Parts: sequence; structure tokens; C-alpha cells
Amino acid sequence: QEQLVESGGGSVQAGGSLRLSCTASGFHIASYCMGWFRQVPGKERERVSSVNSYGGSTVYVDSVKGRFTISRDNAKNTVYLQMDSLKPDDTAMYSCAASGRSYSCEGDWRYWGQGTQVTVSP
Repeated sequence: QEQLVESGGGSVQAGGSLRLSCTASGFHIASYCMGWFRQVPGKERERVSSVNSYGGSTVYVDSVKGRFTISRDNAKNTVYLQMDSLKPDDTAMYSCAASGRSYSCEGDWRYWGQGTQVTVSP
């Protein structure tokens, strides 16, 4: 059974850092684009970042550019999101997902994790 499990969330003060991890089981992430999404109650889910299966193309939402870094370790079947200079607006539930569009990362987000909460206080 395909599964994604996130870890690394928590509570930090503004300016702090967190590193999220997402480990897959039941499938190999090497064949998938991997992405991080976040959602705040009452708002639409937002794609924060994604990295294609080759690792050569990364995308970030404008609000996190220069602060967040996505990376993947296919041998460990894990994708990471390093979050630095955190702001209160980054507070959300962060989830990882795997897309079958391994190169373009556009749509077909077929596997999702349960999420890990990130809370940033002023």
C-alpha cells in the first residue's frame, strides 16, 4: 500500500527554522515528482514547492522563494523541505504528495501524506 508520512513540524518563533521530511513506502519516489503543499483552515491548499523526478527542476511559490529549499534523496525514498527565516504567515498544515507527471509536476497528485503542523509565533 502506497503511503507518505511527514515529520519535522512543530512550533517555532519567527526567524527560526524547521526541516520537514516525507518518507514513502509502497512505491519508489524516483519515478515521481514530489511536492509540498500547505493549507490553513478556510483557505485553499497551496503548492509550496515541488521537485521533478530527475531533481533538476524545482519550483517555489513566490512567498517562500529564498527561504525554503526542497530536496530529495531517492535512495532513502524521502523528500525534504528546509524552511528558514520562518514567518507567522507560514503557519499551516504541511503535506507532501507524489505526482505521476514526473517531469512537469503538473497535476496527477495521486499519493498524499496526512500532514504535519507548522506554527510560527511572532
